[in-house]
Amino acid sequence: MDAARTVVLVGPTAVGKTAVALALAEHWPIEIVSADSRQVYRGLEVATAAPTARERQRVPHHMLGILPPGERYSAGRFAEEASAVLADIRARGRFPVVVGGTGLYVKALAEGLFAEPPLDRPRRDALFALTATLDHATLVRWADRLDPGHTGSGGRHRATRAIEMALLTGRPLSWWQRVARADAAITPWYVRLSLPRAVLHQRIATRAAEMVRRGIVEEVAAALADGAPLRGPGMDGIGVREAVDVLQGLLPRERLAETIALATRQYAKRQDTWFRHQLAGDVLALDATSPPERLAAQVAAAWSAQPA
Repeated sequence: MDAARTVVLVGPTAVGKTAVALALAEHWPIEIVSADSRQVYRGLEVATAAPTARERQRVPHHMLGILPPGERYSAGRFAEEASAVLADIRARGRFPVVVGGTGLYVKALAEGLFAEPPLDRPRRDALFALTATLDHATLVRWADRLDPGHTGSGGRHRATRAIEMALLTGRPLSWWQRVARADAAITPWYVRLSLPRAVLHQRIATRAAEMVRRGIVEEVAAALADGAPLRGPGMDGIGVREAVDVLQGLLPRERLAETIALATRQYAKRQDTWFRHQLAGDVLALDATSPPERLAAQVAAAWSAQPA
């Protein structure tokens, strides 16, 4: 498997990863491989803060909008498919940069997760239909019981995955991840962006307000009208959940931006903690208060200064 040294740009949501990645195009002929568990779903570009059409025209992006919101996706599948994309980018003489905020996706690509055993499809579908009827608290409680290694993080999708692996294989997901680890797809060279808390919170608030202005409620309504299941894997993200609450009359529209910002701040804190402590390999830590162009220049210089 191709384990070439690869720039991996990480950090909490709204820290400015996309802007820095785009600025890197002034230094290298890059293509961006997204490692974001929400941006893989199509039709929810506003809700997932996906790169805009103009940004995608400026620099090619991969692993965006590849699935309908009702389809399940795993970190292992991401690593397999992203590995093929990375190999293709290099084969064309281009420079891949992995960009994302989903720690498990990054870890799957950089360290390998596990070789999944074959699962009985009818039993898997029946179990998924059952877990879809459970509320979030019940789902997490069952995941914790079946898999002591389950942390309660990752939302419905991760809890469902923990239940599925435990019941269908007889072994918890945490066991598979520990014992049946697959090969890494890349050798990561991490660039970790961070911001002072007050600055990050302001960026999050600004982005939440922009989501509402750009029509997040209408986008989610369109996805539901197009057949996206209310509790589908792609409908469990921050922003989507709150928009659904507005559509169901559970949340006043005037409080939508504030509610999205609060949930995003909590998520960003978990991301930042994860990236500070879980990255295995070389890490270049940068303060993202500097302009993206300056940060990109620092990244390019540090990369060039590495031993051959």
